Amino acid sequence: MINYIIRKLGYSLLVLFGVITVTFFINFVLPGDPARLMLGQRADQASIKALQQQLGLDKPKIVQYGNFLVNLLHGDFGRSFSTNRDVFGTITERFPATALLATTAMVFSTILGMILGIVAAMRPNSWLDSSLMGFALFGISLPSFVLGLLLMLVFGVYLDWLPISGYIDRGWEFLLLPMLTLALRPLSIIARVTRSSMLDVLGQDYIRTAKAKGLPARVVIMRHALRNALNPVVTTVSAWFAGLLAGTFFVEYIFNWPGIGTVAIDAILKLDYPMIQGTVLFTALVFVLVNAVVDILYVFLDPKVKLA
Repeated sequence: MINYIIRKLGYSLLVLFGVITVTFFINFVLPGDPARLMLGQRADQASIKALQQQLGLDKPKIVQYGNFLVNLLHGDFGRSFSTNRDVFGTITERFPATALLATTAMVFSTILGMILGIVAAMRPNSWLDSSLMGFALFGISLPSFVLGLLLMLVFGVYLDWLPISGYIDRGWEFLLLPMLTLALRPLSIIARVTRSSMLDVLGQDYIRTAKAKGLPARVVIMRHALRNALNPVVTTVSAWFAGLLAGTFFVEYIFNWPGIGTVAIDAILKLDYPMIQGTVLFTALVFVLVNAVVDILYVFLDPKVKLA
């Protein structure tokens, strides 16, 4: 176990180092100049150079990269170009909003997705199976930003049942539309993965033996089939949860939800290099941590899996 954790930590550090390096140099591929963008198109060249010097953008790229790494080792993510606020402080301030939205969407999509997948697997090739999997295919195919706009139009404008933007501090109804928008695609994928995994398990000999012993269908499904079908489902849930937790970019932006995704999009539009680097690094860190926890969780879900 200790050797596995050490090896996993080494791989994680390599991944994070790669993300840091790629993100840093990709910033300079983005069109535009942060200093000119901050000062406006009518700014004179002397003012632009002075601001570049103040921001440290006048130094060679490799020097900027070295300074960035040194600051990271000291826990300093830098300061935002546009707000002059601490990047890490801004991310931690916005993270609870993203965590709330991602967690509620993931819980909803996991529970409903597994129920739909189990129901479809118990009636394979029936009209119910075809209907549920057709709905899942529709959910996978529909982009989140399109679904968000449709929900806003129907429930927020035409029916006027729910608010179309805002945060939960003004009421739980502000959470519903962004949560449903965010939940549809993972719900659909979880339903399909659950169905496929359950069909594989339900065809095994020990399931037929359990049925032959006269065990109730509920016991066969819940105690014997579902537990052995969970590994692919857990992989899917963990991957989606890591992605949602790291930043629900477009959904947050559409619904004006004050999370990490909104910060990241604003940073890209304003060429705010430190904030871009901070949000991407935070995203990678969340992915690494969630995947490490899930790898260890596999051992408890399936005794056949060993931490080599």
